[in-house]
Amino acid sequence: MTVNLIQDVTVKKLEELKLVGFRVFCPGDQYATEIPKATKHLEDRINEIKHVINREIQYGAFIVETSHQEDDGYWVCTEVKEFENVPEGMVTLTIPSQTYAASRYTGSNKQIFSAYEELHRWMKENGYKRMMDKWHVEVFTSWKNPNELDVELLDTIES
Repeated sequence: MTVNLIQDVTVKKLEELKLVGFRVFCPGDQYATEIPKATKHLEDRINEIKHVINREIQYGAFIVETSHQEDDGYWVCTEVKEFENVPEGMVTLTIPSQTYAASRYTGSNKQIFSAYEELHRWMKENGYKRMMDKWHVEVFTSWKNPNELDVELLDTIES
């Protein structure tokens, strides 16, 4: 029996996102440990960020295949209306308007890769081309416990 890890797959277009937070850059096997540290760090310092749109949501962003080292890694951020006086040690990231295959995932950060495999299978079965060199986004409504994530996976597709 197949267990579905993702729910309610749709296609959606998002407008430009302005994000402020932390870039996590480490060896691949350390992301599962380092990203939760960055989410806690952002939570602890969110009051320092101006123009936050929603303090109850955190964003993760990454490019699957990049030829630029400055775009490599994973960004843990919050969305802002505009950039102003970015706190020391934090970075800004602007993600252009893009089209995504979107699905909800709830569960452990260790199973999120399997959820992505399901989403990629759905994309292929429905004729969507994954854009490996564009920003992919994760919208977290629950991130405090890495074993109990609630996240919308937004995988960039050709529009």
